Amino acid sequence: MGQPVKVAATFDMESALLAQGFGPVVGIDEVGRGPIAGPVVAAAVVLDPSCVPEGLADSKQIDGRRRGQLFAQILATAHVGIACVPAAEIDRINIRQATLTAMARAFAALPLFPAPEHMVALVDGNDPPPLPCRVETIIKGDTRIASIAAASIVAKETRDGMMRQLGTVYPAYGFAGHVGYPTPAHKRALATHGPCPFHRFSFAPLRGT
Repeated sequence: MGQPVKVAATFDMESALLAQGFGPVVGIDEVGRGPIAGPVVAAAVVLDPSCVPEGLADSKQIDGRRRGQLFAQILATAHVGIACVPAAEIDRINIRQATLTAMARAFAALPLFPAPEHMVALVDGNDPPPLPCRVETIIKGDTRIASIAAASIVAKETRDGMMRQLGTVYPAYGFAGHVGYPTPAHKRALATHGPCPFHRFSFAPLRGT
């Protein structure tokens, strides 16, 4: 269960950009760099300035029940693009490129806006994806910027759901519990059953298998 949120992310940066004539402002984040199974999932979110959900924060800081509620609120009130890069593609292009690709695909999945040249993408981290608009990277943006926090929630809820579904197809690995991260239980399952097609063979301890 996530820790209580001490300080929620704010919409201040987005408001400042909108006041300067930029917009829409897109928050982008990804989930799934560290697992050894499953996809990298990214989300791009354009929040409605008049309807920003309360309590947005880094998805890891929010307990599952509240995160699910926020996920539903975001989908109901914001423009959302979601994309993933599957394990086989991660193995082919490496995790950094997969992350940037997922972010670019999530941005492309947004609805078209009338003046895209005025858009600004606020991206968590320090590695900008290739986007056809102004991009600002923000370290720990998911803890500070409402649009990025919303994207982190959408990406995590989406990826966790995908891993739960994968767990029904490959129940031996316990994907619903660890969502692909290299926990002791996951490693024991690998030692017993070997990898499945959705494992990342370019990651230790699977590299070379």
